[in-house]
This record gives sequence, structure tokens and C-alpha cells, in this order.
Amino acid sequence: MPMRRYLLIGCVNLLAFVSGAQVYKNVQIPPLSAKYPFNECEPSIAINPLNPDEVAAGSVLTGYHFSTNGGATWQTKNLKSPYGVYGDPVLQYDALGRLYYFHLSDYKKTSHLDRIVCQYTDQIEGKFNKGSFPAPNGTKVQDKHWMVIDPKTQVIYMTWTQFDAYDSADPKDTSIIVFSKSLDRGQSWTSPIRISKYGGDCLDGDNTVEGAVPALGANGEIFVCWTGPRGIMFQCSKDGGQTWLTEERKLSDHLGGWDIDIPGIYRANGLPFLMSDLSEGPRHGTLYLNWCDQRNGAADTDVWLMSSTDGGITWSEAKRVNQDPAGKQQFLTSMAIDPKNGDLHFVYYDRRRFANNRTDVVWAHSQDGGQTFTEKIISEQPFLPDKRVFFGDYLGIAVYDGRVRPIWPRMDNGRITLWTALIETK
Repeated sequence: MPMRRYLLIGCVNLLAFVSGAQVYKNVQIPPLSAKYPFNECEPSIAINPLNPDEVAAGSVLTGYHFSTNGGATWQTKNLKSPYGVYGDPVLQYDALGRLYYFHLSDYKKTSHLDRIVCQYTDQIEGKFNKGSFPAPNGTKVQDKHWMVIDPKTQVIYMTWTQFDAYDSADPKDTSIIVFSKSLDRGQSWTSPIRISKYGGDCLDGDNTVEGAVPALGANGEIFVCWTGPRGIMFQCSKDGGQTWLTEERKLSDHLGGWDIDIPGIYRANGLPFLMSDLSEGPRHGTLYLNWCDQRNGAADTDVWLMSSTDGGITWSEAKRVNQDPAGKQQFLTSMAIDPKNGDLHFVYYDRRRFANNRTDVVWAHSQDGGQTFTEKIISEQPFLPDKRVFFGDYLGIAVYDGRVRPIWPRMDNGRITLWTALIETK
């Protein structure tokens, strides 16, 4: 999303947790030389299912990074489009090996952030097309998109937030959740439709509806979750997005709100991630919902997981992913599901080891559908952020057949750099 005004499952022995540190090789992804001072944050990463040695990533504002040796070494390029490139990168492969790079727009001929742009390439070297987009709606701001690609049909389903006027305090201006799809692998898009009955304000905070993430059901259903003033909400379409529930259902309060205050971080949202297990594993069709909240207090942000085995009709109780004793901060979670076996993987920032704001990066793994979790520190060294510097709104993680590639920004002496870790579970 744009920067404002754009500038419990038990405890685990701390020694055992610390022993997970410095096991996985950290690789710095080369920075993009650009004037934007907050480059390398809000990363997204994807693994090519036809060639897992090909790994692609994006970062704010215009960074495109790629590796042809599984993430051991990287090249970086500047992504360009005639419609402008302005952050919020989301990268995904379809089942046929096409790589899509979705981002916000800064189209000089219209208004700032008036469309979500989809660019694609069939070559990892980064020869992207010029881009396509769902139809803009005047000067309304289109922001924070996520998408899912049907592995059988390659249809792309995308959801995002539409602001009447970004950062407006006018009560007449609202935010809503909208939906569009591409039937031709990113060449064109259906007209966006509203799928949230209830809107929010435009201040990009707890009372704004944001974080709309689509997932596919085992029978082709489209499920969407987001959060806002009413809590974490759920929508569903069983006919490819033609019709939806007349009213979204509430799954949970978002306790403490999604606009979370973490000491030493410019901002740290707890927006949800909804994903489905479409693997051939034993939990095929299960929906998983991952988010952060402060139900245990402002000094104890946690990572949570809920699941549904009946298409979102009923959901499990929320389980805590981080296994530390109460009183420490875990934040900016991201989630991925291994498409081969259904294992769950998470990455988040973690402060259980230190009394100050020094921050580790933790990878959590569940092999039993979120009943139990193992955690490992994957950052070779902790880092200390600077509250004055925009640090992004999310981390990223990709997995394919036991190959796990988290991606995160860190800060040293006021400088943001971008990193991954080489994790193999097989």
C-alpha cells in the first residue's frame, strides 16, 4: 500500500530456539540503484514450478530481482511500464511457467495510483510486457492487491482496496473491496466489481477495509478474506466471481486492530493471508488464515492461524504460531503452502531474544496442518530498525517441493538491504 503521505500452543525452550540461528545461509539480493530512499522493502518472491532453480522477486519501488541457481546468486533490474511502476510488488508463477509481476501505477497521463498493473514474462531475465489492468475508476485510488492463479485453467483472480480518495478524512469518502479476473493469462481483465457490502474510511488504518486476499477451493470456489472496522471478514463465490454472498461473514475480531504499533518500526500491519491447500497431500482443500494481532496486549503481538476443512463454513479456534512465552513481539507475518505436500511455512520478525528493539527473522514450519509448529531463526544477525524510516508492510515467502525461500528487508546503520535464506527441507 502507499506510505502515508508517502514519505497457545505451549512454550519452547529458548536455548533450543536460539540453536536454530545461523544454520541457513543468508544471501543479499543486489539493490536497485535509485533515488527512492526506501528501496528494497515490501518484497515478494516466487519459485518457478517448472524449474525451481528459477526464483524471482520484487521490491519497492521498481525492483525486479532474479536467480537461476535457486537463490544462491541474483541479478537486479529496474521494472518499467508505460503506466508507471509504484511499489506493492506481488510476484506469482502460473502452472505453465509464466511469471506475473503486479504493482501499483504512477501513470503520468491520468492520476496517481489509479490502477493495478499486471506485467508478465515467459523468460526470467525480465523481458516483461507493457502491462494490463482492470479498468480504472476515475481518480479513485486502487491499492494493496493480492491474487491467486488457478493451476488447472490459469485464470487469475485478483482482489484489492479501492479508496474514494486516499488519506481523506472526509466521512463521505470510503474504502471498499473489489474483484476482477483475467481469463487470458494477464492480457485483459473483467470490469471490477464490489464484493464488500460494508466499507471503511480512507485513512489507511484500522477503520479502512484492506488486505483482501483470494484463495481457491478444491471445487473451484473463490474465497476472499480481508480486515477492517468489523474485524476479519470472509466472502465466497461458487461461480467464478459472477455472484457472491449478499453480505460478507465475520470470522474473528481483529483484536487491537490491524494497524499495529511496534516500537522502532515506522508501521507494522497485521493484515491477513488466506491460502488453500491444493496439493496432493492429506489436507487437500483446507483453507488457512494467517494474521497478527495484539489480543494479548500492545507489548505482545503474536502470529495466528485458523483453518477450515468445509469451504469456510466453520473454522478452528485461532492457534498461536510463535511458541515463545508471553510478552514479546512477533510481527509482519507472511505465509506459503508447499504445493507438493501441503506443508505450511511462515516468516515473521521476532523480538523474543532481546530487551531492546533488535529484531530476528524467524521461519516457522508445520507438517500437520497447523497443529504443531517448529521455529528457527534464519537471520544470521539481528538488526535494529529506525522508526523514522518507512520499512514496508509485509515480508514474503515462497516454497516448492521442500525448497523454501523467505525474503525480508533488514536495516544496518539506517540503510535497508534485502535478503533471502537458502532452506531445504528435503
